[in-house]
Amino acid sequence: MSHTHANKKPLLSRVRRIKGQAEALEKALQDDGDCGAVLQQIAAIRGAVNGLMAEVLEGHLREHVGSHDISAEQRDAEVDAVARLLRSYLK
Repeated sequence: MSHTHANKKPLLSRVRRIKGQAEALEKALQDDGDCGAVLQQIAAIRGAVNGLMAEVLEGHLREHVGSHDISAEQRDAEVDAVARLLRSYLK
């Protein structure tokens, strides 16, 4: 079973909070909201997405990359895939 399946409820809750934050940001921009409030909302969204990424990434590393059930070649491929993903995410 996938770690995202096992933790589906809390992950979906996080995504819904991020969606709500994005909707609040959209409304603030539409309503010509205060720049400080807009920047604060952007920072909150970024923090929430980073937290979600960290949680899913940790689960992936523990369940897939750190698994004792995979070969060294599979582990190397998983590490390469995670490294590519992190480089893309951190751009």
